[in-house]
Amino acid sequence: MNNWRAAAWLVGLGVLIGLFVGGVIWLAGAPPRGEPVRLLPPPTALPVTVHVTGAVARPGLVILPTGSCLADALQAAGGVLPEGDDQALNLAAPLEDGQQVFVPTRPSTTTVPDVRAGEIPLVLSPAKPQAPININRASQEELESLPGIGPVLAQAILAYRSEHGPFKSIEAIQDVSGIGPRKFAEIEALITVGP
Repeated sequence: MNNWRAAAWLVGLGVLIGLFVGGVIWLAGAPPRGEPVRLLPPPTALPVTVHVTGAVARPGLVILPTGSCLADALQAAGGVLPEGDDQALNLAAPLEDGQQVFVPTRPSTTTVPDVRAGEIPLVLSPAKPQAPININRASQEELESLPGIGPVLAQAILAYRSEHGPFKSIEAIQDVSGIGPRKFAEIEALITVGP
């Protein structure tokens, strides 16, 4: 009787194993249902559009790949002109979409030729403006002609004017970073916001 039970149990186990293996074979051989999964390509980063102006060969808009730096923008704009001062800029600075890059000109200094050995050359500074300069229309060069206003401050004035619009009064120039009451006192008589 025990042999009969053992044989029945083995037959039952064999049938179960056979059904399981048959089911696996049937599932593996069945055609797939539904749509196959398709992997999409990774999204591509949008390009960066930058406005390059000032002392460059081809001022205007340049379109660069994401992750570009200021040096790439200057190269795309044809490079810095000989009178351009790229030393005033951080060429490794990363660019942002919609950014404006201004390349200032070097301050003009003239040395007297024919300097004898051991003598210190005379450096002529730019002439002071004859008439008040309209700070709402002045160029980089005109702003640099003001006492105490070099390329960096002139660029800051242009950037402030571009971002905030025209100055309402000459006193408003003190809102530009780097121009305080002392510097304003030096240029107050030399600037205007009128025509």
